[in-house]
Amino acid sequence: MDASTIMKLKPELTRFLKQFDPHFGRVSSRRYLDLYVEGQLSDLPRKSIEPMADALGVPPRNLQEFLGLYRWDEPAVRDGLQQHVARRHAHGQSVGVVDETSFVKKGKMTACVQRQHCGAVGKVENCVVSVHLGYATPEFYSLIDGELYLPEETWHHNRTRCQAAGIPDEVVYRPKWQIALEQYQRALANGLHFAWLTFDEGYGSKRPFLRELEGLGQNYVAEVPTSLAVWTKRPAVLYRAHARERKPGRPRRSARLKARNNPKVEVRNILAYSPLLRKIPWQDYYVKDGSKGPMVWQAKRLMVYLADEEGLPTRPYHLLIARNALDPTEVKYFLSNAPETTSVQTLLRVAFTRWIIERAFEDSKTELGMDHFEVRKFGSIQRHLILSCLSHVFLSEFCWRHRGEKSAPDGLPGPHGCGQAGDAMGTRRTLFAQVRRADQCAIGVNATAKRQGCPQPPTPNHPSFT
Repeated sequence: MDASTIMKLKPELTRFLKQFDPHFGRVSSRRYLDLYVEGQLSDLPRKSIEPMADALGVPPRNLQEFLGLYRWDEPAVRDGLQQHVARRHAHGQSVGVVDETSFVKKGKMTACVQRQHCGAVGKVENCVVSVHLGYATPEFYSLIDGELYLPEETWHHNRTRCQAAGIPDEVVYRPKWQIALEQYQRALANGLHFAWLTFDEGYGSKRPFLRELEGLGQNYVAEVPTSLAVWTKRPAVLYRAHARERKPGRPRRSARLKARNNPKVEVRNILAYSPLLRKIPWQDYYVKDGSKGPMVWQAKRLMVYLADEEGLPTRPYHLLIARNALDPTEVKYFLSNAPETTSVQTLLRVAFTRWIIERAFEDSKTELGMDHFEVRKFGSIQRHLILSCLSHVFLSEFCWRHRGEKSAPDGLPGPHGCGQAGDAMGTRRTLFAQVRRADQCAIGVNATAKRQGCPQPPTPNHPSFT
């Protein structure tokens, strides 16, 4: 975003940031919130502290101290941001999206860095990983939370190293699914409501995570690994001891599976061998607009049963099997605890809404410089992640206010966007491209006439009107 566009957005940005004033103890520290967000919104090729400080005309050390030393309450800023989203964007079909992203780093001094799988480069690399929660409605999407993942072996068990990286003693190792659960619970406490939650198999494979969500009454659509074992028919359960097990004394009363029962089967084998699934025809479903046109997936649904902590069958779950219509070898498996009457179309739409957070990561990294940070301390990185969420919410809201297209007919967003906030839900156009177009609309510029070199008539909103 160039300087002229930032100047036009300045009044809106000032009003947006004013709500966070109570979380800054001093006016001097509050001033750098404006500067940092303006730097992230700028068109600088590199948005680390030094180039942003040079462009804003402040010493780089001041921005470094704003992230690392100045006293301000970043958890309260995050909570305030979520409360703002809850007030402005509450929707009956909202979808929460859990995912993680990674940042390649050199050396061993950056907090939480280690060699691990790095999604940014698609291989094992030296990087840090953060877990995020996204929020999407038919008209709006954004990141609303982010937290660094602390590795267990290389960091949690080495408190001396943690102390050198500024990691507080109360920050300990937690599995990624537990971080995601805490983010979800925080969002609920801040007034957000999720009609659905969706996530990839890294979280869908964690049964404690799924049980916690069910205990909170949350509907989810989770991608699951192909090795997940389920029953296609509910197995029989016995509540009295078998004759061979009868002994003197009090009889056994605990439930157990019948001796000769139908076995569990992995979901990948259900697709290949299940007679029940073979009888169900593949149905075509439109899921999104891709860069080369509409993307269509074929899907089947079967009700299955999982084993609980005692090995007994649970209530029925939806097993959704989807394959790419153009590449039948690309198959995905999803599990949902939604009511049995839920349609396949709805389950598939929610499942593919997960790609919204990938678009949000792309926006935040390529346009806001979320991956440009050059600080090493734990607290500084945490603050940077929260400020990146704040900047992304502001941009998404600007698109939402100046949108010109209707929502998707089913009330659920497609996988890439805020398209219903302009058209980013359905296409690959960057968020900043939407801002430029929306900004032209906001000041009355006829973009088509401008591209064709035609004169534009003066209007009350046009700068040439006097």
